[in-house]
Amino acid sequence: MIQTAIACLLGPTASGKTAAALALAQRLPVEIVSVDSALVYRGMDIGTAKPTLEERAVAPHHLIDIIEPNASYSAARFRTDALRLVSEIVARGHVPLLVGGTMLYYKALVQGLDALPSADAATRATLEAQAAELGWPALHAQLARVDPVTAARLAPNDAQRIARALEIFMLSGTPMSALIADAAKKRAHEYEHEHGDTRYRFVPIAIEPSNRAVLHERIARRFDAMLAAGFVDEVAGLRARGDLDATMPSMRCVGYRQAWAYLDGVIDQATMREQGIFATRQLCKRQLTWLRSMPERIVIDCCEQAAAQHAVQAVERVLLGAG
Repeated sequence: MIQTAIACLLGPTASGKTAAALALAQRLPVEIVSVDSALVYRGMDIGTAKPTLEERAVAPHHLIDIIEPNASYSAARFRTDALRLVSEIVARGHVPLLVGGTMLYYKALVQGLDALPSADAATRATLEAQAAELGWPALHAQLARVDPVTAARLAPNDAQRIARALEIFMLSGTPMSALIADAAKKRAHEYEHEHGDTRYRFVPIAIEPSNRAVLHERIARRFDAMLAAGFVDEVAGLRARGDLDATMPSMRCVGYRQAWAYLDGVIDQATMREQGIFATRQLCKRQLTWLRSMPERIVIDCCEQAAAQHAVQAVERVLLGAG
């Protein structure tokens, strides 16, 4: 079967993905499919660095502003939505371009979903109690002993993911990384026949920094720009809805949980800024770890002045079958 190459602009936060995508839209009839778990939420604009209305007018954007922040969105739903959108865009004679940094979504798209044990309330309660007593870094160390592969890509305070990985190990007796690897092997030929997704070949183009300090500086500048643009007021408005709390996935997004803590009076404004920038840099580190596990990716250095132009050229090569 002849496959259609689909270019995917992936990269950590503040790497310049939007600029590259919009530059490509000046040359080709592109429709952009967002690969970002935060952009799905309505009313979360400043803290997610959501493309502006002017930017979205340059090319159609999909999977942005599709749910309320009190709802949830999953990798499984993303996979279904993204495959449908790619087919529709191709049928219109346009060029689908996937753009974002939620690597779990990209993995679900190209590899399918893993069969893991369902959540167990009793097990999760046990882990929460341990974390309350010992702290999440201690549980991260515990995870490192039983599943070093998973622990290596998680921050010591990534409570949600640490808890899930430990929960899976406690329920199955097998590290989550091993279960995922086994499922990928068993799924390989089934995935091809069951889903018909072999019509497409997803090609990752990774916009990465040759010097991480440059990206760290961009992150700090962007966070300050968000604060100046009214980010705290945005979070205050979300709190005023009355149907959100700090435990919801939307409010656990980087920046939002720090702003929520500030508005709760738990931390001061300077600490909020410091923690928000640090959390964004940690997210960047995790995104780069995911990217660098993809040996097939095409790498563009986001520190170069002509990074957007190089990304456009890489996408065009992919579409011509030379990537």
